[in-house]
Amino acid sequence: MTSQEFLTKYLNNASPTGYESSGQKIWLDYLKPYIDTYEVDTYGSVVGIVNPEAPYKVVIEAHADEISWYVNYITDSGYIYVIRNGGSDPIIAPSMRVNLHTKNGIVKGIFGWPAIHVRGNDPKDDPKPTMKNIVIDCGCKSKEEVHALGIHVGTVATFVDELMELNNRYYVGRGLDNRMGGYMIAEVARKLHEEGFRPEYGLYIVNSVQEEIGLRGAEMMTQRIKPNVALVTDVCHDTQSPLYDKIRDGDIHAGKGPVLSYAPAVQNNMLQMLIDLAEKNQIPFQRMASSRWTGTDTDAFAYSNGGVASALVSLPLKYMHTTVETADKEDVANVIQLMTAFLKQLPNNHDFRYFN
Repeated sequence: MTSQEFLTKYLNNASPTGYESSGQKIWLDYLKPYIDTYEVDTYGSVVGIVNPEAPYKVVIEAHADEISWYVNYITDSGYIYVIRNGGSDPIIAPSMRVNLHTKNGIVKGIFGWPAIHVRGNDPKDDPKPTMKNIVIDCGCKSKEEVHALGIHVGTVATFVDELMELNNRYYVGRGLDNRMGGYMIAEVARKLHEEGFRPEYGLYIVNSVQEEIGLRGAEMMTQRIKPNVALVTDVCHDTQSPLYDKIRDGDIHAGKGPVLSYAPAVQNNMLQMLIDLAEKNQIPFQRMASSRWTGTDTDAFAYSNGGVASALVSLPLKYMHTTVETADKEDVANVIQLMTAFLKQLPNNHDFRYFN
């Protein structure tokens, strides 16, 4: 399978929080030629391992899950109310198509919305999409018909969308947050293998589940692996399109390179190593600051096992948590390049402490 074939297959596959297994299988199948062994934990996080006998353990990590919806209530007339599974946005739901994932397979549905003609002339009276009023219509006229399709309370629904390219510059689609990260760490493993690099340390390529509801998969994996170092990749907000606040959210551009974070969870010596590498290898990069936490799996790794040296390399993303999440192809390539360079120059048993 080529890199592009893997990316397309992986991104087009649904991977809702708590139900990531099908995507994890796709990811692991692609990764297997580049690793020595692998492990799968109870909740579905996967780690591919190179040099598993080494005592010094280095993690590169992304998360595998995407936002989705849970069926929460079915009316007598067959309409379906939902709750969030992760940070799903009711504003974008009306007129969107969904897949309802039942044990019998996919059932199609839509988020309907009243026509503009019937919503009144006064803007104050015009309803806005909220969790209280968005509903899925799957073409049924009764609760019994909905149940007959295999849909019940707890059924998961995901938006229907597929990967595309925009102006030959951007990847666009659903779930780039953060299966694009899973793609990038798999490509790092592939590059290391093809370049004949085998580390003296143990390399753990981790694709964690359940990040969108609180970093849960990473918490489990860091306890399982007990790493010495963790280099995490996730997405951050491009702030150039309208309605963003650069004073609040920073001045981040898609297309200007990976974003390196300053935050309490980020180990400063490790961060400086990444900056030095980017400058040495002429990899463009940007900077961002987080006040209390990064909001990514970096936090889960940093604050476990007595403290793990951790850093975050982020991919600028336009329109996060929509079906048109947009990432610059050059940024994707540069994240892969920076993470690969970090692993190739990292000394075995390196001590990141500020003083000893």
